[in-house]
Amino acid sequence: MSVHTFQFVGCVEVRQALDRRALDERELMDRLEEVPAGSIAYHTHGYFLRHRPFTTPYGNDFAAWVAVHVRDQALAERLAVINPFEFTDVEDLREELTSTIHDHLLRLSSVPQVEFGEPFYFQQSHLVEVPLGPACTTLAEFRAQLGEVESSAIYVHMVEARTRLGRRSDDFAEWLRTSLGLADLAERIERIDTYMTSLERVRARILSLVDAALAEPRS
Repeated sequence: MSVHTFQFVGCVEVRQALDRRALDERELMDRLEEVPAGSIAYHTHGYFLRHRPFTTPYGNDFAAWVAVHVRDQALAERLAVINPFEFTDVEDLREELTSTIHDHLLRLSSVPQVEFGEPFYFQQSHLVEVPLGPACTTLAEFRAQLGEVESSAIYVHMVEARTRLGRRSDDFAEWLRTSLGLADLAERIERIDTYMTSLERVRARILSLVDAALAEPRS
């Protein structure tokens, strides 16, 4: 089997404000139906990148806004359990978000709105990728760089790769499987749940799995 190198890549997020905002939950639903797909990804997948140092109670900007500014805990909890990483198509994610809000509003006599908080401002972003360090050719080299690279690299390879390519396999697992022949390790990394956690916790979990693989006796 030929060995291909692995290049770690980090990213810088360039944000763009959209001419869309919501003052109540119905407006949030209506705007969700019409904003670009990139905005849906920014407020769901991108939430993970922007909150990289820590874990938050809400896994996306929509749930956080509903909880903090509209103060509708019931809907916030329903939106928070929608795991964007389970969707390979952003349009399917959009439909899940809008249908959840629609179902919630059907149960209410009035539409919850902002009274003392701030409107929801829709945004989208473009990720500028930045190569990090020398390329890796072995598992040991991969492990050494994984422990040191900027945390945005974890996002690029574990989250953005799945979103961009519409697949369930991340860059790490794909390289370990196809270039190093480490199918078992690749499968374990693919099973890591990246929702409602932090990039550093994901890094720590991958390092643990790689360390265990390196410690295994070679036949």
